[in-house]
Amino acid sequence: MGNGSEPGLLVLHAVRLGGVAEDRAVAGRFGLDEAATADLLLDFQAYGWITKSMFAGTGGWSLTDAGRAENERQLAREIEQTGGREVVHATYQEFLPLNGRLQQACTDWQIRPTTADALAFNDHSDSAWDSRVVEELSALAQALKPVQDQLDSVLERFRDYDTRFVAALDRVLAGDLSWVDRTGADSCHTVWFELHEDLIATLGLPRGR
Repeated sequence: MGNGSEPGLLVLHAVRLGGVAEDRAVAGRFGLDEAATADLLLDFQAYGWITKSMFAGTGGWSLTDAGRAENERQLAREIEQTGGREVVHATYQEFLPLNGRLQQACTDWQIRPTTADALAFNDHSDSAWDSRVVEELSALAQALKPVQDQLDSVLERFRDYDTRFVAALDRVLAGDLSWVDRTGADSCHTVWFELHEDLIATLGLPRGR
């Protein structure tokens, strides 16, 4: 297992990965103490790194521009201190073609072209079409394991992406198809998107690179 991370970095990074996250979700992302996490969140709010928003009874913390810059500064310092940048960069290069496959699988899950409409919504009435998508997700779960192992050797905070992806896939295989791309939960798409965000944040790359 790789190096551990400072609690402050983990809390701020959990906000970034969550997009919008409440205290409990922030603490739970890396298994942190809830009370200590709440204190850090209030500190970060005072620093201007995060802001809290609510809408229709839901919401949570999100990064400000200053918080995003601070998160990237902390991540850059951490990866240099571990000496693991080259490993993470090489692993990211291995991840990119898998990411392309995942994006295509999610597109195929949402769209099933017909002769009349190339962008027809997939109503999931074609079991053979959906089965091919699920087979691709299963293949990606297998391919993710060596990627995960390489990341684990650098930093502990990378742990569990593969097991979270498999857990979502197991729900799909058990018959709950919403776990392919369900929002607000650890679906296959959510977990994969978060891993991609984690990698580009760690390497200081813009999304799309």
